[in-house]
Amino acid sequence: MPTDAQIAGGHKANLNNPNTSQEAKQHSKQVLDNEFDGGNVPKAGDTEDKNPGNVAGGLKATMKNPNVSDEAKQSAKERLGNM
Repeated sequence: MPTDAQIAGGHKANLNNPNTSQEAKQHSKQVLDNEFDGGNVPKAGDTEDKNPGNVAGGLKATMKNPNVSDEAKQSAKERLGNM
């Protein structure tokens, strides 16, 4: 079951998609305005709800990825150290 944030995110994406009709964009705008306070909803994920092992694995992968900046690698190293 999708969360409110995911549903609102889909409607926000629809508004910015050049391949959707004006009618679909108008519908998404109405849904966001009427049901989601204009799209102002909490984010889909919280750190508390995430599996710590998966988070650590992602941070380790970030540190070894050659396409990641040094700043991002340093941030991942610090976050991993704080777990």
